[in-house]
Amino acid sequence: MKHLPKKREAVVDGQKLTYMLVGQGAPAIVLLNGAGGPLEGWYRLYPEIEKLGTVVAYDRPGVGGSPRPLEPQTGHTVVRTLWNLLRELGVKPPYVLVGHSFGGLHANLFARLYPNDVAGVVFLEAAAPDDIGMMKTHQSTAQRIVNGMLNLFSRPDPNDEVSNEQQTVTQLNAAAAFPNVPLCVISGGKTPPGWMSSPQALQLRAQHQDALARLSPRGHQIIASGSGHFPQMTEPGVVIQAIENVVKAARTESQSPSHQRTPASIG
Repeated sequence: MKHLPKKREAVVDGQKLTYMLVGQGAPAIVLLNGAGGPLEGWYRLYPEIEKLGTVVAYDRPGVGGSPRPLEPQTGHTVVRTLWNLLRELGVKPPYVLVGHSFGGLHANLFARLYPNDVAGVVFLEAAAPDDIGMMKTHQSTAQRIVNGMLNLFSRPDPNDEVSNEQQTVTQLNAAAAFPNVPLCVISGGKTPPGWMSSPQALQLRAQHQDALARLSPRGHQIIASGSGHFPQMTEPGVVIQAIENVVKAARTESQSPSHQRTPASIG
């Protein structure tokens, strides 16, 4: 495994969080893990990603080195905590958000709640709001069996983000429109085994990935042909290049005299 930056701890809103902070320069790049994904899941992007600017990665409550959540992890709570963490670390906006899988929901909501603090977004095999209900409706038999066994041995935490996913989707649907910022959607091109997902689910997910790319008039989609759900592991070069392109576009825009950043508020 490549050498990862030193992990540190911060306390935000009474919640202890593990994070990594490296690099220099704006816009800062903020990495949002998938559900249950710890910091180590980004290791193949380092140290190359550090050359692009300031990079922040962190474990959300209940993941990796961060203790269990103290309150329900709805989208608003996750976004508020992240915004406060960045402020606590002295990492100033604007931000380029990189959201993987479930972290894509949080990146999506952050961009809507703090549009003037977001310079660009990279959705990395990101969950779309419509994926949440669809994945339950079109679960394969094998998935239902596996999930049932997991629930027998490990009861979900009612405060964790997955237990509160529907409220997060509701909050996303009620939020303002996605901002007009550089946007790249990276979708894995490999088809998972049939037991993992039904053909109907795969078709719907492809449609949802396309819809994510159309959230911004400057959005586009990249198919990582050699990857499944973790392009950052299998094709890190593709991910680095996509982030670099969004960062460059954001820097060009930041030179405009009309560019202003004023934090919005979470209701």
